[in-house]
Amino acid sequence: MFELDQRRLYLCVGHRDDLSTFLPAVLRGGVDIVQLREKELDDQQRRISGTLMASICRDFGVPFIMNDSPYLAADVGADGVHVGQDDADVQICREVLGPNAIVGLSTHDPDEFARSLHQATTYRSAGPIVATPTKPGRTGTGTDYAVDCTRRSDQPVFVTGAVNASNVSSLVAAGLRHFVVVRAITTAADPYRAASSIRHALDDALADAL
Repeated sequence: MFELDQRRLYLCVGHRDDLSTFLPAVLRGGVDIVQLREKELDDQQRRISGTLMASICRDFGVPFIMNDSPYLAADVGADGVHVGQDDADVQICREVLGPNAIVGLSTHDPDEFARSLHQATTYRSAGPIVATPTKPGRTGTGTDYAVDCTRRSDQPVFVTGAVNASNVSSLVAAGLRHFVVVRAITTAADPYRAASSIRHALDDALADAL
C-alpha cells in the first residue's frame, strides 16, 4: 500500500505512441504518481495503455492510477482509480478494488469538497485553480479554494490547473503541497527536463517552507 502524503508531483497523461520511453523519462525526472487520463479511446486501447503504464510504474515503485473506471483499474493491475463527480461512486470503487486501493475524487466547489470528507477516499483533488484546456468549459476555482481544501483535509489534496515550474513555488508559499501536472510535461519537447525542472522548483519551495 502506497502512502501518498510525501508524493507531490502527480502526472495525468493520455495515450501516446511513445509511452514506453516517455513514462520512464518523466519518472526519472521526479514524477511520483501517474494517472492514465484518457477520455477518447475505447476500453480496449485503455487496457493496452494502462497495462504498459502499470508495468513501468511498478518498476519505478510509483503508484499508477486509472481514470474513471474501477473495473479497468482492476483489469490492468492499477494501484487505484480516480473518479469525478459523475463517475463511479467511491463506495463502488472500494467494493471493486478493495480497502487498500488508492481512490481519488475530484472536487470543484466547497459543497463537493464537504461531501468528499465523508467518503472513503485516499486523496482528493481541488481545482482547476485556473481555467485549462484539459477541463473544457470549467471555470477556475481560484487558489483560495484549494488552500481551504488543503487546510480542511486529513488526506492529501492534489491541486489541478496549469501547474508548472514557474508558479509552483508561489503555490507552495500559499500553503499547497501536492500538485497535478498535465501540459507542462506532456507537451514539452524534453519531458525529462520538464519534469525535473518542476520537481526541483517544488522541492526547493518545500524546503523553504519548513
